[in-house]
Amino acid sequence: MAVEAADLDPAAAYRLLTGVVVPRPVAWITSRDAEGVLNLAPFSAFTMVSNDPPMVGVNIGRRAGRLKDTAANIETSGEFVVNIPDWTMHEQVHESSWPHPSTVDELAELGLRTVDSDVVKVPRLADVPASLECRFDRFVSFGRAGSRFTVGEVMRFHVAEELLVDGKIDTAELDPTARLAGPTYGRIGATQTLAPVPTTIMAVRQTP
Repeated sequence: MAVEAADLDPAAAYRLLTGVVVPRPVAWITSRDAEGVLNLAPFSAFTMVSNDPPMVGVNIGRRAGRLKDTAANIETSGEFVVNIPDWTMHEQVHESSWPHPSTVDELAELGLRTVDSDVVKVPRLADVPASLECRFDRFVSFGRAGSRFTVGEVMRFHVAEELLVDGKIDTAELDPTARLAGPTYGRIGATQTLAPVPTTIMAVRQTP
């Protein structure tokens, strides 16, 4: 079955995109507004952007034509924290996506603990396996709906010690929450580790 993209309204296109671009990691972002009110919200259009310096990016859409609180807070303060939730927290992740007035502290509503960050002024979640303290770098707008791809430079990593093996994170132990289509979430299932990709490719000598 072929679907003509030009014939789709934004909601229909969203349903198809989020059904095939799966699974998506969740950036559980803490931010703070100009009045000091904390905000927590999950975003699953999240990826790494650069390793030198380390940078991550998250696409933040608009709600009813207005910037979401997270985007507005990042633009105002220039700081945010990306928290990585494990599977035990997926229901809280989902509940934090519900719309609240900007004056409501979602962390308090969900009973989530925070600790002070080391570099940025925005606190990080205390009970997640990993957090990234970020400084806002730039945003790029895409599409007619005004979505913003927001990029931050990672200033400090916080990773649970038991997850680090030879400088790498044990993803199975991390057990991250992944977003699928709609209100559906998943976790890592079977994995297979293959041989590392060679750093150089040897030329194959052809014989006549």
